[in-house]
Amino acid sequence: MAHKQCSKHAVVIGSGFGGLAAAVRLGARGYRVSVFEALDSPGGKATVETMDGHVFDMGPTIITAPFLFEELWSLAGRSFNEEIDLVSLDPFYRIQFHDGSVLDCSADAAFMRAQIQQLAPADVAGYDRFLEKSRAIFEIGFEELAHRSFDKFAHMVKVVPDLVRLRSEQSVYKMASRFFSDERLRIAFSFHPLLIGGNPLSTTSIYSLIAFLERQWGVHFVMGGTGRLVQGLVDLITSQGGAVHLNSPVASIDTVAGRASGVTLADGSRVQADVVVSNVDSIATYESLLGDLNKRRWHKRRVQRAQLSMSLFVWYFGTDRQYEDVPHHLMLMGPRYTGLLQDIFKHRQLASDFSLYLHRPTATDTSLAPPGRETFYVLSPVPNLLGNVDWMQQAERYRQAICTRLQEAVLPDLEAHLTASFVMTPQDFASRYGAPQGAAFGLAPEFWQSAWFRPHNRSEEIEGLYLVGAGTHPGAGVPGVLSSARVLDEVVDNV
Repeated sequence: MAHKQCSKHAVVIGSGFGGLAAAVRLGARGYRVSVFEALDSPGGKATVETMDGHVFDMGPTIITAPFLFEELWSLAGRSFNEEIDLVSLDPFYRIQFHDGSVLDCSADAAFMRAQIQQLAPADVAGYDRFLEKSRAIFEIGFEELAHRSFDKFAHMVKVVPDLVRLRSEQSVYKMASRFFSDERLRIAFSFHPLLIGGNPLSTTSIYSLIAFLERQWGVHFVMGGTGRLVQGLVDLITSQGGAVHLNSPVASIDTVAGRASGVTLADGSRVQADVVVSNVDSIATYESLLGDLNKRRWHKRRVQRAQLSMSLFVWYFGTDRQYEDVPHHLMLMGPRYTGLLQDIFKHRQLASDFSLYLHRPTATDTSLAPPGRETFYVLSPVPNLLGNVDWMQQAERYRQAICTRLQEAVLPDLEAHLTASFVMTPQDFASRYGAPQGAAFGLAPEFWQSAWFRPHNRSEEIEGLYLVGAGTHPGAGVPGVLSSARVLDEVVDNV
C-alpha cells in the first residue's frame, strides 16, 4: 500500500513495543518516521538471543489483547492474521503452590470452579464474585481509561467517582482477600501486578482488571517467538516509508524556545524533527535526555522521591532432553508470599527463597530448539539496585539455587542436561536498557503514580515531546505500552 510522504518528520527514540507502535501510528497519519535504537537489534526488552540453536525471547512471552496488534497491521494496510501465527493457550498457565497443589488458569469459568471446588470448596462463590468485580474494574480501568490522555487534571477529576466506587485505594492483594479465604487462591488472584513491576500488597486494585483481561481475549503465544512481532512491526514501519536505525543511541533531545526540535545522536550528528517520541524510560528521558532543562514537574527532587518497580533475575537455558510434562507457562510459588514481597519491595534484600515463572516455549513451538531439546527461561522478581545486592558476587549462587529448586519441583536432573545458559541481572537492566536503578518496569504502578499522576504521554516539560512505553500512562506490560502509543492519536497534531 502506498503511503503519502510528508515534510513533517517524527523521531522515535527506542524500538520497544511502545516505540514501534508509535512509529506505525505516526506513519499511518502521514508523518515521515525515523526510529533510533541504541542496541544492535530492535525490540527493546523484547529482543531475541540465539545460542547453540536455542532461540530465546529476552522479554515478554505472554500476549494478551491481540486486537491491539491487529489494529497496527490494519493501520499499515496489512493483515495481522495472514502474517502472524498466534496460538491461543488453554489453560493459560499453571500455578504450582509450595505444598504441591496446582491451579490451571483458563477462561472457562466452569473449569475454574471445578478446580476451586477441589482446592477450597468454600471459595467457589467468592470466585464468581471476584470475577464480576474484575469485570467491572476492567470496563472502567481498561476499556475507558487505558487509551485516554490524562494530561489535564480535569480528566482525573472526572474518573474519581468511578475510582472511589471501585475501591481503587485498596491493594490487589487486599481485594483478593475479600473474596477468597484460602491463601493459595489469594495468591493466584493477586500475583498479576508482578507481571508489570508492581507489589500486590500496595498496587492499586485497578490492576485486578488483568484477571478479566486474560479471560476476555485469552493468553496467546506467537509461533517463532515474541521477536516475530518485533520484526513484523519493523516491516510495517519500512513499508510505510519509515526507517529503523540500529546501533544509534540518542544522547539528547534538542529544544528551541521550549519546543522539541530534534535529537543529537551519540556520534554528535543532529536530526531535526517536528515531533519527538521517547520510548526510553520516562525517568531517564527527563533526567538524561533533557538533562540541562529547567523542569517544572519532573525535576530531580520529584524523580528521587518516585517509587520504582522491582527488578528481575532471568536465567535463559537450554536442555539436551525434553520435559514433556511441563506446561508452556508455569508459576512456581515459594513457601512465603507476603513476606517475600516485603523483602523485595520494602527491605530490598535478596531472600533465600523465591517464587518463579518458568517459560517453556518449546511446549508450543518446537522450532525454538534443536530436535530433541528444549528452550527455557526462568524469571525471579528481585529488588532493584536501591537494594544492597552485589550481583557480580551473587548471580551464580542465585542461579544455582534456582536450578536446585527447579530440579526438585519440575525439571529432574536439570544440571546434568544443561546446554546453553546465560543470565540477566538488575545490573544488566541498568546497563543494557538504561533502566534507572535496574528497575525492570520503570515507575511502580502505585495509585499515586497512575493516570494523571504518571508522566504524561504529552510531555509536561516541553512542547512537541511525547512519551510512550512502560514509564508513562497507562503503564507496563504489552497491552499497556501498546495503549500508550494509542494515546498519541489523541494528543499529537495531525499532519
